[in-house]
Amino acid sequence: MKAVDVVGDTYKYWIYTCFFGVSLRNSKPFKLVLNNAFQVAVMPEIKLPEVELNIYTPRDPVEVPIVENRICTKESSPNYVRHVTFDISGTDLEGHVRVGQSIGILPPGKNEKGRDYKLRLYSVASPTKGERGKSNLVSTTVKRTIEELDNNDLYLGVCSNYLADLQPGDKVKMTGPSGRRFLLPENSTDFNYVFFATGTGIAPYRGMIMELLESDIENDIVLVFGCPYRTDLLYAEYFESLHEEHSNFHYMPHISREARRPDGSKKYVQTCLWDEAELLDPLLNSDNTLLYICGLKGMESGIYRALAKKGLSQYLDIREPATDKKPSEWDENHLKRYVKPSARTFVEVY
Repeated sequence: MKAVDVVGDTYKYWIYTCFFGVSLRNSKPFKLVLNNAFQVAVMPEIKLPEVELNIYTPRDPVEVPIVENRICTKESSPNYVRHVTFDISGTDLEGHVRVGQSIGILPPGKNEKGRDYKLRLYSVASPTKGERGKSNLVSTTVKRTIEELDNNDLYLGVCSNYLADLQPGDKVKMTGPSGRRFLLPENSTDFNYVFFATGTGIAPYRGMIMELLESDIENDIVLVFGCPYRTDLLYAEYFESLHEEHSNFHYMPHISREARRPDGSKKYVQTCLWDEAELLDPLLNSDNTLLYICGLKGMESGIYRALAKKGLSQYLDIREPATDKKPSEWDENHLKRYVKPSARTFVEVY
């Protein structure tokens, strides 16, 4: 339930001014603290939408053209990450792909064993109603995979480089959609959101945040994005502009290999639970906050430990024998088998 449902904004801000002073009225953290102070402790029901799955399969894909392929890093970067948009007009995908789901791409060619390359999944980066509000356009975020192996050979990701090379008008074989849980609830404006992302894991949040803000959500949205260097920030100008325009949207880039925390440790997505405690503590302790994690596999372990250390067990399903140990004592086996996300936590890692 929103604070405005309990007391009027005029009365709320009268109290706010008396206790905190007029100069703090437009401060995001203080607004959040005040809003949570007036919220009624009722957890809304999480109603996930029904979705269609695998309309097109690897055995029966659909061919669609690319209409856009552009760099989405803020400035010159050694990593190449692109925003790619497809035109799904006239296919059964149009109107049936939700933000949070994935599409599949079948790269051409065969592997060293003479078999067709396997399907690669990519998170949808456009809102449910489509890129730029057009239901025939669906987008994703693609990072070129270029790695040097131990023997000095260069490994090039098959599908990522294939997609990154394509030009508008080129066609790809697409499958999907896939994914039925990493979604916004049907009653999406009833909740606050804390989104954790690393790398191209930011893709679904781009579409989700567009959708939430266009729904005139009054609750808070936090986007925590982790990357090694500031040149690796994705869609940064867009999220920075939202941070300035919307008092309920909070953009928190955490850059691990540049500025350090006061104790000398690196900034990772999970350290924001301490670094941004003034904002996040009241939000995460609210009964209508949902948590999403998307990005490189392993990032969830650090977040789970941090949540447990902060006493935020409502976002975790901790089972024996992990319950008998401190979070710092959890090993990979504990995290894999006995520490799971709760119903309020949504995870998509790869």
